[in-house]
Amino acid sequence: MKKYSIFLILTFLLVSCAAPAASVSPTKDLVRVTLPVGYVPNVQFAPLYVAIDKGYFKDEGIDLELDYSMETDAVALTGAGKLQFAIVSGEQVLLGRAQGLPVVYVAAWYHDYPVGVTAMTSEGITRPQDLKGKKIGLPGLYGASYIGLRALLEAGDLTESDVTLDSIGYSQVEALTAGQEQAVVTYVANEPVQLAAQGYDTRTLRVADYMELVGNGLITNEQTIKENPELVRGMISALMKGIQFTVEHQEEAYTICGKYVETLASADQDIQKQVLESSIELWKTDQYGMTDPQAWENMQNLLIDMQLLTKPLDLTAAYNQTLIP
Repeated sequence: MKKYSIFLILTFLLVSCAAPAASVSPTKDLVRVTLPVGYVPNVQFAPLYVAIDKGYFKDEGIDLELDYSMETDAVALTGAGKLQFAIVSGEQVLLGRAQGLPVVYVAAWYHDYPVGVTAMTSEGITRPQDLKGKKIGLPGLYGASYIGLRALLEAGDLTESDVTLDSIGYSQVEALTAGQEQAVVTYVANEPVQLAAQGYDTRTLRVADYMELVGNGLITNEQTIKENPELVRGMISALMKGIQFTVEHQEEAYTICGKYVETLASADQDIQKQVLESSIELWKTDQYGMTDPQAWENMQNLLIDMQLLTKPLDLTAAYNQTLIP
């Protein structure tokens, strides 16, 4: 299906990953791993910065390099074995496997799906049903933003024909404040924080409040799990330690971010700290790394309703939670 390739190339800024065809090579006693993250250096990658800075990856025998390039598709590269790991969201795994790519989701990073729809409170949008008849701006008809919007429409018993969709790229804040859109699809830890800092009174409908879906997490491929399970365990362990440390020591984690995000010193510190705090709320859980099987069922059903999947997949092959420490 043609839409598959669109989803695999384009995705929400935290979810879509891209990198050169670099993989794993030995560096003395450490294994070199390149991890594509698909976005510019940002505080939302704090757990990775913490895990590198604290030596969690090196403790696992891993020399991790983050790759922020976005030219190519990490799902396809991981499935082809040209990359061994990437950070993506659940729908990308299912769409990839539908094309025969042997990618496997091995650990959740985001406990809550990070997408929502934001509007000025004057629009009176307090539940998904209130989106009916609204003009909604979103990056485009692809990726996690689109998936999240469709989930909210479904929660309100609405279809795309009940709203007007407007592809606006990543200009949600500007489009909403200029009155160009009645609502915009946002990353709930980012744009709503920016709008509040500018003094706007908004309300955000969070996808996670209406439907449990699989958010961003670590993926690998079947070959790596089979041939090097200890490497997979090490990647998961270091990432989980980084997430937990960031959740429990937000101020120190923020300070560590300054070593890796060159623009952080010149940015609005209050806004950036709030972005990190809001992101942490999406990561918190009693079981780091785990996903609920029902979230995978929900994701698959949504993709089938959207006609992005033609038939159900073997979900037990799409994710593997046995390697989580």
